[in-house]
Amino acid sequence: MQGQQFADSGLQGGDGGAAVHPMSLLMEEELTLGLPKRGDVVEGVIVGVRPSEVFIDIGYKREGIVTSRDLERLDGETRRSLKVGEKVLAYVVRPEDREGNLILSLRRAQMEEDWIEAQRLYDNDEIVEETVVGFNRGGLIVNVGQVRGFLPASQVVSVRVSRDGTDEEREEALNSVVGTKLHLKVIEIDRRRNRLILSERAAVRMWRKEQKDKLLDALEAGETRKGIVSSLCDFGAFVDLGGADGLVHLSELSWKRVNHPRQILKVGQEVEVYILGVDPDRRRIALSMKRLQQEPWAEVAEKYSVGQVVTATITKLTDFGAFARLDEFIEGLVHISELSDQHIEHPSEMLAEGEQVELKIIRIEPDRQRIGLSLKRVNEDLGAEDADWATDDLLNDLGSAEEDEG
Repeated sequence: MQGQQFADSGLQGGDGGAAVHPMSLLMEEELTLGLPKRGDVVEGVIVGVRPSEVFIDIGYKREGIVTSRDLERLDGETRRSLKVGEKVLAYVVRPEDREGNLILSLRRAQMEEDWIEAQRLYDNDEIVEETVVGFNRGGLIVNVGQVRGFLPASQVVSVRVSRDGTDEEREEALNSVVGTKLHLKVIEIDRRRNRLILSERAAVRMWRKEQKDKLLDALEAGETRKGIVSSLCDFGAFVDLGGADGLVHLSELSWKRVNHPRQILKVGQEVEVYILGVDPDRRRIALSMKRLQQEPWAEVAEKYSVGQVVTATITKLTDFGAFARLDEFIEGLVHISELSDQHIEHPSEMLAEGEQVELKIIRIEPDRQRIGLSLKRVNEDLGAEDADWATDDLLNDLGSAEEDEG
């Protein structure tokens, strides 16, 4: 009779074998399905929500449990979104605890997703924007989702962190960035060691490269653009055109003589520039400021004439003569032979830089941007033939001087 009952219930083998216990069938079914392992990330459906726990069906005979401790670590918005019927990803903490429960974690699942996203950002060289949440002596703390990332001070460009400064100065500099959003690039990732290193410097470098590529494609010679002076050096000024720097060579800053860009520019100043040329292969942009100014030599013939006596300022003394500025832009040369009828070894015997003197114009060549001047002829009448004869050597020296300085 008892055997008949087992047979009726389907728990006795068809060949008359021994009865199979219901728990054994359950265990066999779970083994067939494949029990989850610690560290697995599985998809499930929420089947129950309580203030202290959440139940998730992940396709096994037992429902998984998310404990109150795990729920407390979720942000408020995520906790409020947990509703029956919602699909979620869960991390298997323990396939079975002492009571036989399957313990799951929603927060750990989020972290796994974020590690996957961090790896994707690293593999694809992508830039991400994140908020700085804290700092320590070595740098800044930035979270990429639930993953804690570190931004070394050497990789920060939004604020200057001096290596030689005191601890208080470093902390003050780093603390000033907390709460701000930065563009960052993942430069090192090690999931096993829980290590995620970020760089603002690399992100800015990549962003500027992308912007420069776009600018190189868009810019054309002859255009006029606005930009910001980004740096000054002995040979010119670099101007940021919006992600890419172009160079204004010293000779293209102004029509007047400029010994260093700082004489007329400062870092951070907004300027208007003329696009001289674009070299995509060498990734260079040549700019000019003086091309946007009126060319002063175009009017020199109207302002000055041979034989005219002018008041000029001595700007430079050389072995072969003295340079003198007639106005803001026009500069001429007094050859050493035109200083005095007597022999002198050097112009400094008669003149000093910054001194104002009266000089006579003895030749004008607007096309070559040259003016010949004389000190000794100020009180003499000068004919055209005398001027031509007297200044051949002078202007040759002037040309040589310009070539040497160029």
